[in-house]
Amino acid sequence: MKRAFDLIVALAALAVLAPVLLAFGVLIWLQDRHSPFYLGSRVGQGGTSFRMVKFRSMVVHADRTGVASTAGDDGRITRLGRIVRRLKVDELPQLWNVVTGDMSLVGPRPNVPTEVAVYTDVERGLLSVRPGVTDFASIVFADEGEILRGSGDPDRDYRLLIRPWKSRLGLHYVRRHSLGIDLRLLVLTAIGAVSRARALRGVQRLLGRTGAPAELIRVAGRSDPLRATDPPGTAEGARQQPLRYA
Repeated sequence: MKRAFDLIVALAALAVLAPVLLAFGVLIWLQDRHSPFYLGSRVGQGGTSFRMVKFRSMVVHADRTGVASTAGDDGRITRLGRIVRRLKVDELPQLWNVVTGDMSLVGPRPNVPTEVAVYTDVERGLLSVRPGVTDFASIVFADEGEILRGSGDPDRDYRLLIRPWKSRLGLHYVRRHSLGIDLRLLVLTAIGAVSRARALRGVQRLLGRTGAPAELIRVAGRSDPLRATDPPGTAEGARQQPLRYA
C-alpha cells in the first residue's frame, strides 16, 4: 500500500511540477554552465547506497571540501542556491528517487556514508525502512542551516545539536509509521512552507498522539535552545541516556 501510494503521488507531483523543475534547472545551468543536479551518495534501506538527486545549490565540486553539514552562511552556496534552499526547491528532484524505489515520500532522511558509519546500534534502526523526502525531523529542523550559521565546525555541531534529535524523531517514525501518519506529515510539510509555528505545533500534537516521550515533544516545539547531547544508544555514562518508551 505504501509503495503504491508513493509511486502514484510522486508521478503526479512530477507531472504537475514539471514547469517549475524545468525553469529552475535552466536557471541553475545558466549561472555557471554546469549540471543543475547534484547526485549525493546516501545510505538507504538495509544499508544500501544510492544516489540522491537534488538541484545543485552550491558551487561545482563543493562536496570535495570534506564538510558534509551546511551552515546558512556557508560560502559554497551560490546566490541562486540561497533562493533554491530557502524555497526548498532543491529537494523536489528527490521525487525521482521515490519513483525508482530508493526513497519514500515519508521516512527518516537519508544520511551520508560518513555519518552512518558512526551510528550507534540503536540508530541503525533508521535503516530498516526506506528513507524519505520528509518526516518529523525534516519539519522540526527545516532551519538546520540557520542552527549551524557561524559554526567553526558544522559537522561537529551537527552531531552534537541536531543528529541526536533527528535520530530520535526518525526512530519514533520507524516504530509508529502508518499511511495515516504519512498523510499527516505530508500535510504538515506543506503547512510548514507557509507557517513554521503552525507546523511545529502540528508535529507536537502528532508526536503526542503516537506516544512519543515528553522530552522529544518538547524539543520538537523548538521553543528552547538546542543543547548538546548524545545520540540514542550511547553507552552508559554519556551526557544523556536514550529516551525510553513505555
